[in-house]
Amino acid sequence: MGQLPWHPDEGITPATPSGSRPVQWDPRWAQEELDLRNRGLGHAGVGRAQNVLAKRYHLASADQAFELLRTVSQQSNIKLHTLADAVVRTPAPDQDAPLWFPGRARVSPPRLPGLSLDRGSRGSQGAVLKAALHRVLSITQTPMGNVQLAESGRLHLARHTGLNTYFTDFFAFVDAPTTACSQAAAERRQVTVRDVATADVFDEASRFAILQAGSRAAHSVPLTNGKGGVLGMVSSHHERPLAGFTSAQLHALQQTGTDVGRWLSWHWHTVVLDALERLHAQAVSAHH
Repeated sequence: MGQLPWHPDEGITPATPSGSRPVQWDPRWAQEELDLRNRGLGHAGVGRAQNVLAKRYHLASADQAFELLRTVSQQSNIKLHTLADAVVRTPAPDQDAPLWFPGRARVSPPRLPGLSLDRGSRGSQGAVLKAALHRVLSITQTPMGNVQLAESGRLHLARHTGLNTYFTDFFAFVDAPTTACSQAAAERRQVTVRDVATADVFDEASRFAILQAGSRAAHSVPLTNGKGGVLGMVSSHHERPLAGFTSAQLHALQQTGTDVGRWLSWHWHTVVLDALERLHAQAVSAHH
């Protein structure tokens, strides 16, 4: 599976599915294969960030770089892989500059009128993603669904409910065009799979992973920023084949995707860049 082009402001733009369905006689992955793949993909991003930091700040070792990442991740309350991805993807600060982002303007988080959030949770990614998933599942009337975020050219599973372990392990990372969420990201539009068992978009391994979880239909809603870039995806899963959704439902889903995508863009330019600024200050202090 090839890596996909990505930029923080653009989200993810996977290749468009070809429509062909490769033959796989045994679509089930062994748990050991899933664990190995997920560990490899997860560690790869952190490893790249360690190398960047060690070289940039003349750190003694990659272990020292990892400790810096881990510490700032905890202090900033963002995931380690999110911080590592930001380190790799963000242009380096000026050499010996006291600030990574001098003159950066600060704004409040955008409103999320359709989501059930406490006032104090408007800045929490975990709370926003939980509320976004709840909103989508309420509109689509199903208890099963998941949220993915665009990182390192992939969709990375960030939240889920009602789905079993094999499903969540299989779809922990998505970087191939053989899923409905990839199609929705590529075309920057909502995609309804009325019947997973017969839809051409899936390869057989993906189809099996969805069906074995008890999902027979799915709907994917892109989380888009103001420029139309896809920063994530919310997908609902349904026990029976779907006839489709009403125009009112589709409009409500689209509005949710737009609102949450705008919030994710704010989160990147505020919370994530704050974490990078903190990391830069600590690395410069350690170096001197």
